[in-house]
Amino acid sequence: MPQPNFLFIMTDSQGAMDLGCYGNPQMRTPRLDALAREGVRFSRAYSTCPICGPARGGIFTGTYPHTCGTWGNEMPLSLTARTMGQRFNDAGYHTAYVGKWHLSGQDYFDTGVCPDGWDDAYWYDGRRYLAELTDDEIYQWRQVLTTTEQLKAADVPAEFTWGHRISDRALRFFAEERDAPFLLALSYDEPHGPCTCPWEYVAPYEDFYFDPGPSKHDDMRNKPALHRTLRERFRNTWELTDGLLHYPPFFGCNTFVDAEIGRVLDAVPPNTWIVFTSDHGQFEGAHGLLGKGLVMYEESARIPLIVRAPEGAWAGTVDDTLASHVDLLPTLLDLAGLPVPPVLEGESLAPNVTRGETRDRAVVIEWNRADLDVHDNGGLYPVRCLRRGDLKLVINLLDTDELYDLATDPHELDNRIDDPALADARDALHEELLAWMNATRDPFRGEAWRTRPWHTAPAALLVGRKVRPDDGYLPPTLDYMTARPVTE
Repeated sequence: MPQPNFLFIMTDSQGAMDLGCYGNPQMRTPRLDALAREGVRFSRAYSTCPICGPARGGIFTGTYPHTCGTWGNEMPLSLTARTMGQRFNDAGYHTAYVGKWHLSGQDYFDTGVCPDGWDDAYWYDGRRYLAELTDDEIYQWRQVLTTTEQLKAADVPAEFTWGHRISDRALRFFAEERDAPFLLALSYDEPHGPCTCPWEYVAPYEDFYFDPGPSKHDDMRNKPALHRTLRERFRNTWELTDGLLHYPPFFGCNTFVDAEIGRVLDAVPPNTWIVFTSDHGQFEGAHGLLGKGLVMYEESARIPLIVRAPEGAWAGTVDDTLASHVDLLPTLLDLAGLPVPPVLEGESLAPNVTRGETRDRAVVIEWNRADLDVHDNGGLYPVRCLRRGDLKLVINLLDTDELYDLATDPHELDNRIDDPALADARDALHEELLAWMNATRDPFRGEAWRTRPWHTAPAALLVGRKVRPDDGYLPPTLDYMTARPVTE
């Protein structure tokens, strides 16, 4: 049987609640909803870090942001990191990447230079899109075509948008003859702002007010101080009316990117696995917040994840296994029959999508740098979050910690970090999180994480210098004293 092909599709700032198939019928996403009916939809998938660059580092290296080097925006991948493109290209795949990258360390638009592992003929980062626009078109895209009124007046043609041009390149890729199996990664900027798209997609939302649910009136009385400060910052912004979000361009762009993905899905060659996800979600008024990141609420941290097999196996399955960005590269390698190196920090979900298996496991989300700027351009603000089952523990190293029981409190209104009824479970999560920090050689780990006002964990959980696992590329770590390979 020939090697399978892979089509990897991702969007930007599209949380699970932005898709109809995740229980929000107000969102018009018919093509992705259909994909979910044809494949396996993971109901509890999470970003490694709910901000653009770090999330992408987790996706494309299979390691957490603190491991791959992109633990903040505009921070490049580590020189020791190897990407999905490199691994599949070295295994004989034709690998192409089209769209937003945000991993060069340069800026939002990257450098226009194709990284190792991807075919330069299809590389199409923000810099290459900008190179196709006139100065006036760039001005229109970034500073004018951002509001309902402007989009209505201009009625932007789809051909102008980055998203449409990404789809065009995907169709060209499919049309070309090739002998080798392929891995094509499509990275849409939409529905991320400035939300430029044709008026026909915005019009249905012109009078639409999104209700994020009970959390819109969260008083945050027992939450971290920074959460309350952020809420005050957004309290009277033009987008929010009594906690309801009125932002037609975003919701219209959400539907627009669904249509663009549909154009690609209509042309997918046989024997192709399809994986769809997003880097992170947005608060959209939940807890009185806008934007994303910094706080670990579901709206920002939970992402869509859909996997469709070439022959539609397990179609329509909803899998409640806790899943993470770092699981995606191990899964693709496993489905391709390629080795999954020990350096990867996730687990393959291939058994879930080929045999219908589920499992009991935890996921971890990290955050490292932010202040009042939710785009993480501020100072150091380390956060580590672990979810197992229905419990979510959040350690805000410089602030109040959090514990939520999502079974009884799905909107995360009641911080139960000091609740005696959950003390044993909380402490077990704390110790599991510390063990994870040590196992992944988290450079932020240390005594302050171990000794919290509500629990002091055993010191042994943070003891030990872990050797970097084999990645299939670099030589083994050498001991400083002996210059011989280190053993654990």
